[in-house]
Amino acid sequence: MDGGYCTFCEIIAGRLPSRKRFEDEDVVVFDNQLDWLPVMLLVVPRDHMTQTELWNSGQTLAKLGSLAVLLGREYCPGGFRILSNFGDDALQTQHHGHLHVLGGRFMGLYVRPTEDRSKIGQSALP
Repeated sequence: MDGGYCTFCEIIAGRLPSRKRFEDEDVVVFDNQLDWLPVMLLVVPRDHMTQTELWNSGQTLAKLGSLAVLLGREYCPGGFRILSNFGDDALQTQHHGHLHVLGGRFMGLYVRPTEDRSKIGQSALP
């Protein structure tokens, strides 16, 4: 890490509150603070790395991916999505590499076009 503040590192270290669903020596899974869907889990490596580093990490990505599938099946038996955001246009807000597990209800299409980014953080998204 470059020495900057990282929300996920703070959560992993126990300095910020979170509802942890799983943790071991390599990975921590906790609820996303956003509530757009009934299930919004973050699957995060303990070691700080960028999204690109995570996706090029081999065994680390394999472990996170396998765990994301396991938790998706457990928490979202009707179906789920696993995704990873890269950059501002994808609304990446945390630079600590991570996967999202999303589900708990029908999610519809993959992309709902919007140019009004101010509405993205609102919990009332359908």
